[in-house]
Amino acid sequence: MKKSSELMRKSHFLGTKIRNLRKRNHLTLEDLSARCIRVDPHTAPSVSYLSMIERGKRTPSSDMLENFAEVFQKPLSWFLDTDPEPDAITPQKGRSGGIEGMALEPNFLFSNDILQIAIPEMLSQTGISGRQFAHLLIRAHQEHHQNHFPDLERAADEVGDKNLYLSVEDLMVLIKKHGLKLSWYDEVPNEVMDDSGHVFNHLITSYFEEPNVVHVNRLLEKNPARLKYDLAVHIGHSVLHELKGLRCVLRTGGFNTAVLPASDTTPNAQDILTAWHDFESSFFAGALLCPKVAYRQLLDSYGYEIDIHQHLNISPSVAMRRMTVVSPYPHWHYFDAYLPGKLKAVYRGNGIPLPWGNMRSVEDPCQHWAVFRKFVAQSQQSSAQLSILNVNGKPHLYCCESLKVNDLVENAHVLCAGIDLNPAIDAQGISADEVVQELQALCIKQGGASVVPWHLKKQLMSVAKILNINWIDRGINNDVRVICTRGTACPRQPSCYETG
Repeated sequence: MKKSSELMRKSHFLGTKIRNLRKRNHLTLEDLSARCIRVDPHTAPSVSYLSMIERGKRTPSSDMLENFAEVFQKPLSWFLDTDPEPDAITPQKGRSGGIEGMALEPNFLFSNDILQIAIPEMLSQTGISGRQFAHLLIRAHQEHHQNHFPDLERAADEVGDKNLYLSVEDLMVLIKKHGLKLSWYDEVPNEVMDDSGHVFNHLITSYFEEPNVVHVNRLLEKNPARLKYDLAVHIGHSVLHELKGLRCVLRTGGFNTAVLPASDTTPNAQDILTAWHDFESSFFAGALLCPKVAYRQLLDSYGYEIDIHQHLNISPSVAMRRMTVVSPYPHWHYFDAYLPGKLKAVYRGNGIPLPWGNMRSVEDPCQHWAVFRKFVAQSQQSSAQLSILNVNGKPHLYCCESLKVNDLVENAHVLCAGIDLNPAIDAQGISADEVVQELQALCIKQGGASVVPWHLKKQLMSVAKILNINWIDRGINNDVRVICTRGTACPRQPSCYETG
C-alpha cells in the first residue's frame, strides 16, 4: 500500500520523465508499447494507456515500471526519484534559441483550465497589463519558430509581386487596390512619462478608422521610409484580417503598445487578439518591403551591411529585423533600445539573455553591452563588437552591429542586430567551447577586454567569410569584451560592481 501511494504521488513527474526518455531515444508511443510487450506482454501498456501515463492521467504499476526499466536499461529508482537531473524532465527542443523554457511539473497544474484561472490574478498582482502579457506571448511564439512564418511571407509576395523596390507611389496604388482610403491629418509630438518618471517624445503616425479609412500624419511626408512602413502595415491588416472592428494605431517614440501605461491590469481577450493582428501585419510589412529571396540575394552581395536600408529607402529597423528572418543562419538577435532601460522591440532567436527588459528596468545592467556603449559613443557610424556571455554556465561568443539613430520625434535610440557565433564555429569542425573559453580567460586576465590573438583570429575570420557578414570581420579586429546580464553575475576580476 505504501509503495502504491508513493507511485501515485509521483505519477505526474513519472509521465514527463517517461515521455522525454522515449523521445530522446526516438521512439513513438507505438514503438515503446511494442518493446514493452517483448519484455513482458502481461505488464506492457497499450498505446492509449501509455499516452495517459505520459500526461499524468494514469499511474503505472510497479510491475509496469520494471518493464520500462528493462526497456530503457535504467534502475527502477531512476523512475521514482523526485529530484532528477534537469534533462530528465525537460523536453529537448528541436531548434535552439528563443525564450528559455521550464519543466511544467506537476503536469496537471498546467492544464488550460487552471492556467486560464490563474493567469489573470498573477498579472494583476504583478502589475502586468493584458497588453504586455500579449506581447510576451507573441515574442515567445516568434522566437520559438525563429521568425519562420511562411504563410505571411506568401501573402506579402502575392500582394507585392516580390518587388524589392516598392515606392511610396506603388504602395498608394496597393492601398487603393485593397479597398482603403487615405486621409491626411496634422498632429505634433507630445511628451509622455513612463512609470519610472522618464519623459519621451511620442507621436501617433497613422491609425485605421472603420470602415476603410487610414489616417496618416502629414509629418510622414518628410520621411518616406517610415511612410512606406505604415502603409505596408495597413495593407497587411486589409489582406490578413477582417477590417470590421479592427484596431490599428501606429506610433513612434520611446513607447510602444507593450509599455504604454494601461488603465486596467486585468488581461483582455481583445488586447491579445489586437496584439497578434499587429504582429502579423508588421511582419507582413517587412516581407512586403523586403521580399525574402530578393532581399537575401541583396544582403549576400552587400555582406549584410546595415546601410543597405539607404539603398532600398526603408528604415534601418525594417532592414535589420528582416536580416534575422531571411538569413540562412538562424541564430540571430535584434534589439531596439531606448535609455534608460526600455526595449521597444526585441527578438532572441539565439536565446541570448537580456540586460534589461520591456516589463521593468534593473538597477545594475551590464554597461559593457554594445547597446549601452553605443549610446555614449560620439560616432554616428555603426559599430561592431564581439562579446562573451555565460549562458547556463557555458560561454557564448556573440557579434553584433549597433547603430544609433533618432526616431521621427528625435528620441535617440540604438538598433542592434547580432548573432551567436558558437554554432557557426562548431559547424567548421572547431570546438566553440575551447575557442570561447580561451578568449574568456584572456579577457578576464586583462580586466575584461582583450584583442583576439592571431591563431584564434584566423579561425574566426574564416567563420565570418563563410557567413558572409562583413561586420563580424570588423568585430574580430576590435577588442572582445566580457559582458553579463546583472552586476551580481559579473565575471570580471575585479568585478565592475564591487564597492569599497
